[in-house]
Amino acid sequence: MSEELAVSATGLVKDFGGRRVVDGVDIAVPRGLIYGVLGPNGAGKTTTLRMLLGIIEPDAGERMLLGHPRPREASDQVGYLPEERGLYPGMRAKDAIAFMGALRGLRWSEGRRRARTLMEAAGLGHAADDKIRKLSKGMAQLVQLLGSAVHHPDLLVLDEPFSGLDPVNQERLEKLILAERDRGATILFSTHVMAHAERLCDRLSIIAGGKVRFEGTVADARAKLPFKAHYTPHRGGPELAALLPPDAEQIDGSWSFTVPEEGIEALLVRLIDAGHGISGLSIERPGLHDAFVRIVAEAGAAETVE
Repeated sequence: MSEELAVSATGLVKDFGGRRVVDGVDIAVPRGLIYGVLGPNGAGKTTTLRMLLGIIEPDAGERMLLGHPRPREASDQVGYLPEERGLYPGMRAKDAIAFMGALRGLRWSEGRRRARTLMEAAGLGHAADDKIRKLSKGMAQLVQLLGSAVHHPDLLVLDEPFSGLDPVNQERLEKLILAERDRGATILFSTHVMAHAERLCDRLSIIAGGKVRFEGTVADARAKLPFKAHYTPHRGGPELAALLPPDAEQIDGSWSFTVPEEGIEALLVRLIDAGHGISGLSIERPGLHDAFVRIVAEAGAAETVE
């Protein structure tokens, strides 16, 4: 497997209680990128991440983590934020960060020094000496993320990192992820919230029903859907709807519809010739959310047919 990949796997399979949770997942995460593993709840995202890290063993398939066929051999080079958060409530924030670094081989004094620096950069410097029990849920979650990154890992794995965060702390977390990528780390994170993935991911996989249904860039995913037009006529009328594509929907005097395969020019000519004119027009590619919904829906339809 390529040295240019931070993480790779082929044919990962995992069953729990007779139910196949992960069904032949292939994944390849290039070094130095932010890579998202997207999917609805119960899609197999967390199980896949845990197999990649060596926390649980696959029933079938092969993995490579930072060049190691046995993932646990690379554990000191990895930072991991699990979906289930947990910090000692009586520990001071800076000490919690240093403690997590010490578990990965970082000297305690250096960990405390880095902890203060990281907390200052994240806008949490005022809370460095506060005990975890006094922090808000969002602040405690950011502290745990900083603890996952304090030893400067080559790979940072984050399982649903935005879950439960308010908008302010979500923005802080996004900045932390980007800072780690800029430092040279590879970021692998799971989420079912498309807005974060659309802003952050260099590449992504979409998992549904335990299988990878899409792999590529955000632009690749969005390109699976046609362009949408938003049209406001200069003059309306009951005959206008008959001139528009069958999927046209009216909202507050404007119309939204899929751009025809032959383009929109001929349609605009018909609208102008009929006297409706153009008061406003915009054309855009649907976002990652729409692409995600389509890909997951198609996966469900395929499973039903099978």
